[in-house]
Amino acid sequence: MGERDAETGSPMTHDSIFRIASMTKPIASVALMMMYEEGHFQLRDPISKWLPEFADRRVAIPSPPQERVTGRYKTIPAEGSITVQQILTHTAGLANSYRGITQPEFLEMSAKTRPGDTVGDMLKRLATLPLNFQPGEHWEYGRATDIVGRLVEVMSGQTLDEFFKTRIFEPLDMTDTHFYLPESKVARFTALYRPDANGKIVQSEAPTADSRYVAEPHTYFSGAGGLVSTARDYFRFQQMMLNGGELDGTRLLSRKTVEMMTANHTGDKGIWLAGPGYGFGLGYAIVTDLGPAATPRSEGSYYWSGAFGTIFWVDPKEELIGIVLQQLRPYTHLNVRPDMASMTYQAIID
Repeated sequence: MGERDAETGSPMTHDSIFRIASMTKPIASVALMMMYEEGHFQLRDPISKWLPEFADRRVAIPSPPQERVTGRYKTIPAEGSITVQQILTHTAGLANSYRGITQPEFLEMSAKTRPGDTVGDMLKRLATLPLNFQPGEHWEYGRATDIVGRLVEVMSGQTLDEFFKTRIFEPLDMTDTHFYLPESKVARFTALYRPDANGKIVQSEAPTADSRYVAEPHTYFSGAGGLVSTARDYFRFQQMMLNGGELDGTRLLSRKTVEMMTANHTGDKGIWLAGPGYGFGLGYAIVTDLGPAATPRSEGSYYWSGAFGTIFWVDPKEELIGIVLQQLRPYTHLNVRPDMASMTYQAIID
């Protein structure tokens, strides 16, 4: 449906390649849970066991209390260590680009990333910033899944790129999912768009070999948001999850680990990015209450989305997977994603 590149008129095809951004996070989370099944850690282990730069954290608090908006703060010792579970559930309190008292320092830190850097380099800088709240106190979106990916690297002895390729993509026959797109596949890469000041959709990145997804040094493997993929490949990954960890005779996880990943680990903490009626598991948002969630997806469904307008959901009750792939940022002025969910569920005939 649609065009891969509106400027050239190239049609969308079944093998068109999309920037999936934060839809990388569930893949990184599965990779870490594969390490869990191999006995490398327990969920309540401190991440400083593998990443010592995250030991002895401090927490920023407003100073004085009414100055939260200005970014002025003092720090106090963290009351506990950041755990693997908190990293997987976004409850560690890490500084981030979205909000929080340390947001200015995070943005300054992010600007220091240079070509050739690794995620490990970035995390060492992140570890110098105080936390926004005590570990486990709240839910807050950010770069936690980059720590997930880095833990996979340290535990496995492979780069995240190599682990994904050999342990997930090749076993699941995900042939077009990459951190950096080979030049031979650029012809299938989708263009990226944005709305201009008048609301007209205009191209912001052409699908060429000059794209950062092709041309940048192949060193920065972000578990938080670095992959490109196709509808087919991403469907195969989530079909593995819907099947309880197995696809076409290849098992990545046990059924019980999948159940643990897709349970609500955050209780009644507000998941502001998803909204009311949602909790959060190990790499996935979970529908916990249909009324507040205002969604036709069944309770127990799990999902996540990407910054360029992509989204997926898995509904075990209906044995259903939905995937919407578009390349538009920002995209919130359109209802493509909720409309697709509505159309999908109204088509179910019992």
